[in-house]
Amino acid sequence: MKKILVTGGCGYIGVHTIADLLVNGFDVISVDNNSRSNSDILLNAEKITGKKTSNYVVDLCDLESTRNIFIKNEGIDGIIHFAAYKAVGESVEKPLLYFANNLGSLINILKCAEEFNVPHFVFSSSCTVYGNPDSIPVTEETPQKPAESPYGATKQMGEVIVNETVKSNSIQAILLRYFNPVGAHPSILLGEIPLGRPANLVPAITQTAIGKLPAMIVHGHDYNTKDGSCVRDYIHVSDIAHAHTLALNYLIDQKNKTQTEIFNLGTGDGYTVLEVIAAFEKVSGIKLNYSLGPRRAGDVVAIYANNNKATTELGWIPKYTLEDMMATAWQWELKLKNEQQVNG
Repeated sequence: MKKILVTGGCGYIGVHTIADLLVNGFDVISVDNNSRSNSDILLNAEKITGKKTSNYVVDLCDLESTRNIFIKNEGIDGIIHFAAYKAVGESVEKPLLYFANNLGSLINILKCAEEFNVPHFVFSSSCTVYGNPDSIPVTEETPQKPAESPYGATKQMGEVIVNETVKSNSIQAILLRYFNPVGAHPSILLGEIPLGRPANLVPAITQTAIGKLPAMIVHGHDYNTKDGSCVRDYIHVSDIAHAHTLALNYLIDQKNKTQTEIFNLGTGDGYTVLEVIAAFEKVSGIKLNYSLGPRRAGDVVAIYANNNKATTELGWIPKYTLEDMMATAWQWELKLKNEQQVNG
């Protein structure tokens, strides 16, 4: 049984990936400083899989504490590195926080991978590395433009750090550039729990629909798109999670052709913000209270993926539709409300 360390394992994508790894026969160790998450979510992953996962509450920016995880867990076969701050708007306001946290934690985990001879490394990257591309859909070879936010810059720099680091050792790496993960696990036991006012679209939609927020703003309605709002490639979080399992198996089975490989993870379909709202209204039967507002700093106008490489080489086939994504996100929001009422 291969032993995998998942950093940021209590986060939204991290815990979904842990569940997918466990279902597919991996042994998993989680590390998360829980500054923006709660380790209790791992209990729900255990309900889904019947398998327990330990979580080390460690800040990866602390190298010695990070090293101790490897000392206590000999023979780690792979690392999936999620741990990072991810709010585009916050990164514009607090760039140094993002550079220090996202890059410092990556450097430390790579130091440990090198020191403890971990052979496989999967990096959680993002479509933000493309900036505002000249043409869409983007392929893995699409030239990168300047990042539109410090968050995007940390993903661009992170890819460079991984690529240059593995050249000097035997680590095999994959960079997974994902687009916009949304939705909740089909069991509705796992989902997104944003802290404070949500920065991402779908939690803002569901929290407005359920009454946690009085209204929501569509940031920008004068872009050069079909209805003036931004275009994104929304992908169900369970599809994203499974891609990490496939990526690890790809490395373990030595199918990689180069020491660092890159894959886009998106559906290949671009939807505007207003189209996503319409899809939500259709599956929920609720008319959303929203208004059209000004553009938001750091937002890319339009981007969606060419995912041919991931489907061909990893055998990754996204199976959830946009309506599936909205339905599971809404069911998750309803579950959170029911739990809150039960717990007073």
